[in-house]
Amino acid sequence: MSRIEEIAKQAGVSRSTVSRVINNDPNVNERTRQRVLEVITLNNYVPNRAARKLAGGRTGIIGLVIPIRVASLFVEPFFPILVQSVTNHCNRLNHSVMLWLGEPERERRSITQILSNDLLDGVIVSSLQDRDPIVAALHQSKIPFVLIGSYPNSLPVSFVDIDNEDCTRQAVNYLIHIGRKRIATITGVQGSLVSRTRLEAYRATLADAGIEADENLIAEGGFVEEGGYAAMGKLAPHRPDAVFAANDAMAVGAIRYLREQGLRVPEDVAVVGFDDAPFAAGYKPALTTIAQPIAELGSQAVDMLMQLIDGEPEKPLTKVLPSVLVVRESA
Repeated sequence: MSRIEEIAKQAGVSRSTVSRVINNDPNVNERTRQRVLEVITLNNYVPNRAARKLAGGRTGIIGLVIPIRVASLFVEPFFPILVQSVTNHCNRLNHSVMLWLGEPERERRSITQILSNDLLDGVIVSSLQDRDPIVAALHQSKIPFVLIGSYPNSLPVSFVDIDNEDCTRQAVNYLIHIGRKRIATITGVQGSLVSRTRLEAYRATLADAGIEADENLIAEGGFVEEGGYAAMGKLAPHRPDAVFAANDAMAVGAIRYLREQGLRVPEDVAVVGFDDAPFAAGYKPALTTIAQPIAELGSQAVDMLMQLIDGEPEKPLTKVLPSVLVVRESA
């Protein structure tokens, strides 16, 4: 006898009635629905969590969606800190975290599975692409969700972010202030919102200072150290005297390349990173970088999501956290 048949027998209903209850069929009599749900809960039947949700409760599970390559989780400093922060904060609030990782396109195709399994109270999404369809799918599903990173779209969404434009301006203006003339940049992943925002701010800051952006001084590094190393190899022939890298891992890769070429940091080439990763202060030379509050981004996203799950706010919640330039030895 299957588990559903056991539930049906104990509840005194047909197998099809149990199935309709699990699938939230509105045509089931309310007294019958409650009787079936009670039996499901007593038997700890899976989908027990879904049954609790159908009964008006919560599953106690939050989805964290990061549409990136799995390998990137271990080489980009941002993600381990973010995942740990979200998980720890959820645990303090008696919630568990279900983590989805994968190639961006695959993650977008599987978003319907994420939203239709009835196991999630809400969803947090990080590392969005430009005009990402995940946002529209989440909005249409009516499930509570929060983005880590703002989203330039007409859809009303809740998000927590830093001011990436202002942070980039701080970094580039500092390099201008210390007298650097040929300021290069190493960008992150092509198509990502944060990469586009920081690149546009880099161009705008140079323009405001009367410096024309040289396309030869722009290279993509993919937010990883080896990408920063390779990007610096492309930039070096064009003789930059400063580099703004869109994260600390790429800054370290750039410095490694410069050292191998016999160039001094910061005397020959100043380098500024982004994130203030745990290794930044202890690196030699210690990284000048934008201190991004990664852990706070995670905890704030969880707090926002809990408010949405409780149905408290009538309008989307938004919060922009402060970030500052930390000047050390590399620039």
